[in-house]
Amino acid sequence: MISVRPLSAVLGCEIGGIDLAAGIDAETFTACENALHEHLVAVLPGQRLDPHQFMGFARRFGRPEPHVINQFHHPADPNILILSNVRVDGRPTGLADAGTYFHSDYSYLDVPARCTMLYALDVPATGAGTTFANQRQAWEELPARTKARIEDLVCRHHYGNRDDLDEESRTAASRLTPDQKARVDWVRHPLVRKHRHTGRKALYAVSGSSFGIEGMDDPAAVALLDELKVHATQPKYRFTYNYRPGDVVIWDNASLLHAAPLVDMSRPRTLWRITVKDPGPTLQSFASPRN
Repeated sequence: MISVRPLSAVLGCEIGGIDLAAGIDAETFTACENALHEHLVAVLPGQRLDPHQFMGFARRFGRPEPHVINQFHHPADPNILILSNVRVDGRPTGLADAGTYFHSDYSYLDVPARCTMLYALDVPATGAGTTFANQRQAWEELPARTKARIEDLVCRHHYGNRDDLDEESRTAASRLTPDQKARVDWVRHPLVRKHRHTGRKALYAVSGSSFGIEGMDDPAAVALLDELKVHATQPKYRFTYNYRPGDVVIWDNASLLHAAPLVDMSRPRTLWRITVKDPGPTLQSFASPRN
């Protein structure tokens, strides 16, 4: 028997009674999937997984895709990205700072992420959690006039943090090599996105990779996106989950923004990350220069 316990009033749940290493049947997976759709973040505590077991669970949700930052792919499976501030012989073993600003994973790709999952191996007891913001609730609580104004708008996205483009900054998007930069291009997504599985609407990636809006000049577009970002990241929409060793944490990228912690480099932190893609693009893709 599994149990589902809410973690906060705004989002998040803990699912107990599951051993992913032993495998789960279809009924149990459906219960996990339903809990994710309802609560947007699901935590499965007390797991002991090898890369093959972790990947096997991830594939139940869809097709994983390796992160564009390929120097920190797990040697056992490139779909697993190692997040770590640990250095061995002076060399990093993983990506230390990753997405410390509010964003939605893979929103800079034509086919964005359905869900992301982290497996916590070694984490500090405090100050190392991810903050999530409920974009479904943020949409639902907008004034009717604002909803009517923005519901059909389409945003232009590119890899990066709209608020910090300095590649030397720890709060910018993780730096790409020239080869990695050549692999990303402009894409477009709806500003208000309908969830493929639940049909519920949410604001989508109003922070992070959104740099413009079709039919608007850039200053006006950024002003609108910034206004929506301020609304969508209010404390009443947020919940921070502090990881414990053995946690598997899954979140719904279509319905959330999230921000990773700015890691304390003196305290070891290592997690494995898998990002699962949506079945297809949100809209037709295109390439466009930044105006």
